[in-house]
Amino acid sequence: IQPGIWDLNTMYDYHALVNMMSPSSSRTVIENVLIPEGFTCRQIFELLEEKRVCTAKDLAEYAASGELKDYWFLEGLPRGTKYCLEGYLYPDTYKFYKDADPQYVLQKFLNAFENRFTDKMYNDFLAMQKRYAKMLKSNGYSQSWIDSHELTFHQLITVASIVEEEKATSAEGYDIAAVFYNRLTKASHYPRLDSDATVYYAIGAYFERKPLTQEDLNNPSPYNTRKSNGLPPGPISNPGSYSLYAALYPSEAKYYYFIFDKTAGVHRFSKTLAEHNKWAELIG
Repeated sequence: IQPGIWDLNTMYDYHALVNMMSPSSSRTVIENVLIPEGFTCRQIFELLEEKRVCTAKDLAEYAASGELKDYWFLEGLPRGTKYCLEGYLYPDTYKFYKDADPQYVLQKFLNAFENRFTDKMYNDFLAMQKRYAKMLKSNGYSQSWIDSHELTFHQLITVASIVEEEKATSAEGYDIAAVFYNRLTKASHYPRLDSDATVYYAIGAYFERKPLTQEDLNNPSPYNTRKSNGLPPGPISNPGSYSLYAALYPSEAKYYYFIFDKTAGVHRFSKTLAEHNKWAELIG
């Protein structure tokens, strides 16, 4: 019997099982691959190449222009760029064939997203749209403006992806989502989200997380929410379930700021800039 991971069928008898696992078998070896929550498309593609599932180049090219099944959540999503599926490659543990076809690989991720985002969650997204519109109305926006600025599904996934990169714990993700929604629906006072995670994505130093310079903060990329107003054009990572839940069910806290407390390992939330500055002074 050849050591390895094999794709077998429960209908095989003893002899068939042994034959399939023998060195002379032509059966393709299966690779177990763990995709961590918050990995970007670039990280996922590089990991799959390392595992000899598919080359990063082939995956990027197919993601940009290859034929995919019709997925409701990709309707209207612009293709053409190698990381255009950012946000929708669901993080999980997968079994892949080595030297697999890129279409098979990408659709396996997208099928997982489709299965994990249940009908109930979609109905809750519709409820979140109404809640978002209500928040806009309470902040003085006209009905015509609200109707033309409805929260889209792509924006929901974008919020979830930023929460994924900002949260220190799963529990605090709901307050972090609240901060972003509070700012988005009161843009006259808080035009920018000011998320450092988006800056790292914008400057292409997403993995190193080096200290940000003033030049980094001034990067003109639309993904840099320290410079650009509102949400970035799309997700900055592939969020896991807890971040999706946070975007769907944000807390009702009236927070507009948060700062990371390294000593406690959590974020400190504030309703006002004065309170936020006090936390910044205490934390150092």
